Amino acid sequence: MSELRRVRAVVRGRVQGVGFRASAQARARSLGLAGWVRNTLDGQLEAELEGPPDRVDSLLRWLEQGPRGARVEGVSVERLEPTGGRGFSVR
Repeated sequence: MSELRRVRAVVRGRVQGVGFRASAQARARSLGLAGWVRNTLDGQLEAELEGPPDRVDSLLRWLEQGPRGARVEGVSVERLEPTGGRGFSVR
């Protein structure tokens, strides 16, 4: 089995009401990543991403910009233990 990486990312800025979750889900699926994305009550976006390290890194770079209309002020990343999850959902 190839190496997997799992991270939790929290994106700060204007990240709600701009299609961020749907765009992140589409990009994650195109990269073959597992995990989820959701809005938080305090106006941030939280995601867990799992897959090959290069693909996880690719989505993390995209999160730093987000979709059109987003204004990302920062992304914090925490490394987690891989779970072997499948699929990518919006919560």
